[in-house]
Amino acid sequence: MCRWLAYSGSPLLLDDLLFKPAHSLIDQSLNSKLGATTTNGDGFGVGWYGRGETPGLFRCIEPAWNDRNLKELAGQIVSPLVFAHIRASTGSAIQQTNCHPFRHGSWLWMHNGLIREFPTIKRDLAFAVDASLYPEIEGSTDSELFFYVALTCGLHDDPPLAVERAVGLIEKIGRSRGIEHPIQMTVATTDGATVWVFRYSSEGNSRSLFFSTAVSTLRAQYPDNPLFHSLSDETRLVVSEPLGDLQGAWNEIPESSCGIIQAGQDELRPFRPRAA
Repeated sequence: MCRWLAYSGSPLLLDDLLFKPAHSLIDQSLNSKLGATTTNGDGFGVGWYGRGETPGLFRCIEPAWNDRNLKELAGQIVSPLVFAHIRASTGSAIQQTNCHPFRHGSWLWMHNGLIREFPTIKRDLAFAVDASLYPEIEGSTDSELFFYVALTCGLHDDPPLAVERAVGLIEKIGRSRGIEHPIQMTVATTDGATVWVFRYSSEGNSRSLFFSTAVSTLRAQYPDNPLFHSLSDETRLVVSEPLGDLQGAWNEIPESSCGIIQAGQDELRPFRPRAA
């Protein structure tokens, strides 16, 4: 499978997110502890928000641990909202257009997991995509098609409802083709202001996902740690697996949940697929 992180908060150098933590995403590309695969070397991608109207995107088929350009960019780019993903293919080609995150306008999307027996239901899902959106699909992954189904289901208007409808459609089509557990997923998506994250699987045994403890709490627990004093109270990280072993820093997102990172109070609510 894959590993990913979503960061929202005080502007931060990409190097501080991707390389410096003890169990950084780069370390996880070689030595994942909680993933379905130990190595995630089938490409990577980073999306970030800066001065442009749309987010920046850098994707490559090289392993993340071996890409000098990523290291160079990480030492220069500062952003308040970052998506990063390391890929372990579940069958689709190793090509740049299949690397996450995926972008549509101001939106980013990334996924860990799979749509089971994807070739069997790919055609049905493709026909479910709005005709105006279909020409924008560039790659061949289940994850990108999932994104465009969610866009068709109203991602711009109500992201939690849209993803519930998209998953409901995937499960309906999959089960009509005899697939018992059609989807396994952790997903992150953002419009550049709010971040929505999802943890769900048809079998009720989803891939790992964690959110960081409130910075104000960590600042009180670790008053001598300079990092926590440099971050705002709004800062939050969501990760496939913790970036370190600091006690109390990480909390598992419950099964079948949707998390919302936003200005003010963040939310954690149940996730229930529904008919599209």
